[in-house]
Amino acid sequence: MRLVFAGTPEAAVPALDALLASDRHEVVAVVTRPDAVAGRGRKLLSSPVAQRAEEAGIEVLKPGRPREEDFLARLREIAPDCCPVVAYGALLPKVALDVPAHGWVNLHFSLLPAWRGAAPVQHAVMAGDEMTGASTFLIEQGLDSGPVYGVVTEEIRGTDTSGDLLGRLAVSGAGLLAATMDGIEDGRLVARPQPADGITLAPKLRVEDAAVDWSAPALRVDRLIRGCTPAPGAWTRVGGERLKLGPVIPVPDRTDLAPGELAITKNAVHVGTGSHAVLLTEVQPQAKKRMPAPAWTRGLHEPPTHLGA
Repeated sequence: MRLVFAGTPEAAVPALDALLASDRHEVVAVVTRPDAVAGRGRKLLSSPVAQRAEEAGIEVLKPGRPREEDFLARLREIAPDCCPVVAYGALLPKVALDVPAHGWVNLHFSLLPAWRGAAPVQHAVMAGDEMTGASTFLIEQGLDSGPVYGVVTEEIRGTDTSGDLLGRLAVSGAGLLAATMDGIEDGRLVARPQPADGITLAPKLRVEDAAVDWSAPALRVDRLIRGCTPAPGAWTRVGGERLKLGPVIPVPDRTDLAPGELAITKNAVHVGTGSHAVLLTEVQPQAKKRMPAPAWTRGLHEPPTHLGA
């Protein structure tokens, strides 16, 4: 089949690579988000998907909005049979959905109908799910509500950050998306409606959502921080300034610290929660690089006694 691939972040690149490697399909163009300012130099950079497509010599389309007439006209000229999608990042209007004969098929990083929305991996980790996966489905006008072609499953490990989990899902999901394209071309895959029950939502996480509440149990603190790593990045306040936090290690046998209270030694920094303490691993003060928590406290003129204020 002639394919137009739509995607933007690094997590979409394995799927693009899988389709480029297929001897059954031809990726004739890529649709991605416009170049954006990024990095310390605040330079205008193209998306990881755009960069990979340019390396492969594929046409790259970067509409500001996918309802723009110039984009729609070019899409009709290309006349793709199907448009596979991975984390494109913009809503597709019906006029665009109607162009390919086999529609737009999305690779979503959850077992639908669980965790519909922009941040399924983060929410699965934060909720303490033991199992997740990826689904391919036919895009409709609703939020991740279309009929499902196939799924793969993935165990969520006890120390997984959302970045760890997304990395594995990007690879296993790439194989699923390629297999889905094969099945659609063969006519042997039929999309099945999602169940009416079991629907959960995974809205995009805001910076405010990543603030740690030290009065919560250690288990919840641990899940929040892992779910927000690497983005949007968990944080707390110390001395009125924001302190970013890396994953913590629960310490069940230490219950002598009040929520947010710090216990600092030469080689360890513990903080109390609503249940038991956790060990800080890495932190990042404002305008500084990430560093081990003990190095952070050693560099302070007067080490703090509490976090969260």
